[in-house]
Amino acid sequence: MNGASREALAAARGRLDALTDNTSVDATKLAGDLAAVTALLDREVSLRRVLTDPAQAGEAKALLAARLLSGQVGGEAADLVSGMVRTRWSRSRDLVDALEELADTADLTAAQQAGVLDDVEDEVFRFGRIVASDTGLRAALTDRSATVSAKSELLRSLLGGKAQPVTERLVVRLVVQPRGRSLEAGLESLSKLAAARRDRMVAVVTTAVPLTDQQKQRLGAALAKLYGRQMHLNLEVDPEVLGGIQVQVGDEVINGTIADRLEEATRRMAG
Repeated sequence: MNGASREALAAARGRLDALTDNTSVDATKLAGDLAAVTALLDREVSLRRVLTDPAQAGEAKALLAARLLSGQVGGEAADLVSGMVRTRWSRSRDLVDALEELADTADLTAAQQAGVLDDVEDEVFRFGRIVASDTGLRAALTDRSATVSAKSELLRSLLGGKAQPVTERLVVRLVVQPRGRSLEAGLESLSKLAAARRDRMVAVVTTAVPLTDQQKQRLGAALAKLYGRQMHLNLEVDPEVLGGIQVQVGDEVINGTIADRLEEATRRMAG
């Protein structure tokens, strides 16, 4: 997003934080309501365009949204959406993207309030790795001819009772409402939102053998010092790295594996 949409999203994030800071607000219900509005506006293109039409007065758009959503979603969600359509958006689709982010953030906030945010982060990451290694599963989850109920049932058989309910809700929502994104991109977006809940960055750490708790703490502290922010470690074990460690933060890769050094030495000898 850029320009007006970026400013509108920042304001909406602030309003969501203010809502979920209130212990009387059910963050899980709010997430479900926002997800329902996301699905509605993704489906009803003409309505989305009306609610983001810069030629229309903000108050008129807010009243329309409130009237449409009255009785369909909770008051908190209706008020939040009404506030969002009052502001200016660069593109009508940006409003839907923003609502989807807020729905996911509300669910992650519920996880944080329940003390299971770390579990959710790890489960989303591990599910992404499972999908990446199982082409049959990925094909089933991204099959456009498969019904929503079939995909939901498949995910519940995989995650039900084995992952946090928040994780299951987030993944099911992503799979049944991909909105043009790849499954991998959607899971990565969820990981980043989860990390942002505590203003942390995500580091994917690959080692030949599992790290000890002490090693994890030292590595996390070193990366936090290097990047100036708290770091959440997603840990992978890959015997092929032959010792050492590889750390990926965003697009940056810090590679200190023996395999990497051997490859570099081979290149130099060949040269």
